[in-house]
Amino acid sequence: MSARKIEQSRKQQKIISERVNRLSPSGIRKFFDLLASMEEVISLGVGEPDYATPWHISEAAVRSLEKGYTMYTSNSGMPELREETARYLEEKYGIKYEPFGEILITVGVSEAMDLALRAILNPGDEVIMPDPHYVAYDSCVILAGGEPVMVPTSQENNFEVDAGDIEARITDKARAILIGYPANPTGAVMSRDKLLAIAEVAKRHNLMVVSDEIYARLVYGVEHTCFAGLPGVRENTILLGGFSKAYAMTGWRIGYAAAPKEIITAMTKIHQYTIMSAPTMAQVAAIEALKTGEPDVLEMVEDYNRRRLIIVKGLNDIGMPCFEPKGAFYAFPSIKSTGMTSEEFSEKLLTEEKVAVVPGSAFGECGEGYVRCCYATSLADIEEALTRMKRFVKKYKK
Repeated sequence: MSARKIEQSRKQQKIISERVNRLSPSGIRKFFDLLASMEEVISLGVGEPDYATPWHISEAAVRSLEKGYTMYTSNSGMPELREETARYLEEKYGIKYEPFGEILITVGVSEAMDLALRAILNPGDEVIMPDPHYVAYDSCVILAGGEPVMVPTSQENNFEVDAGDIEARITDKARAILIGYPANPTGAVMSRDKLLAIAEVAKRHNLMVVSDEIYARLVYGVEHTCFAGLPGVRENTILLGGFSKAYAMTGWRIGYAAAPKEIITAMTKIHQYTIMSAPTMAQVAAIEALKTGEPDVLEMVEDYNRRRLIIVKGLNDIGMPCFEPKGAFYAFPSIKSTGMTSEEFSEKLLTEEKVAVVPGSAFGECGEGYVRCCYATSLADIEEALTRMKRFVKKYKK
């Protein structure tokens, strides 16, 4: 780099805040940019359903537009949507939340995560989280003024975080535990007993728990345990959920947070100054999803399960060892036999075989040596991708 460019870089760093300068560009977006410039690529990279939003859900939003429902809603969200969300959480998980005070409708779970962390963190507070983890977790902590503290997980323990490992990392600066199960990128699901152990650690040390449960409905052969429904932790849990994954509504950008009134009030303060309210037509669609979308969810989960079994067996057969994911729609196979880094593997696979996966390093240090494969795509594409990957692994396996 020339002296002039170095000087320009230094000036830019002085202009941009230290928090933002600490953030790394998303490792996922880099590969999406490469993908956009190539033809005939099979993508196992994009973490979203390949289904269109069920028409009856979209139609509800269309009708709202036809009727002129294009104004702001309450900062907290439409009363009916908060009521339906409260009903859903009680019926599904047995947890009671007051619709008017303990539920906030947000622009996706991403905004809910940002609000939750900004509402509870003071500068320097530590947030303990598993590694690997969804790409936004540590960045959201940093932007809120906190410090992320990683707890390593591995394929040997199915990428489930251990309560003892969490407790070993608690200092006097610890403020919260951040978990997300079913997990992105690994597909791991935590058992009730293991979550109970984490709950006991949180209670013992008076820590908040932020539980990202966006993939709660996408589980296979197991039951999802809602963290806030565990004994004695509702009052120090911020439950995050949404509609993107289960209802194939990623682009609608609609989610929610459920927590004690004091916390929701604090989150709403930030929300009202930065967002105002979630899009009205998306809220109408979410109401329809909660009222009538259950058959659609069950149909999609059944289909994802078929794809899950095929891709996991296929990856193991071609020499990419993969534990069985029990949730979400990701497989997280090892690529260690090739001797490549996950980024090298992903770049070469894309350029040589036109298959897009995401390097595990994008999700933390413990993701190195793995790649994320999203199976929310057609069976035909999954089978063709496996054929190409088999050829690739055979070529580079050491």
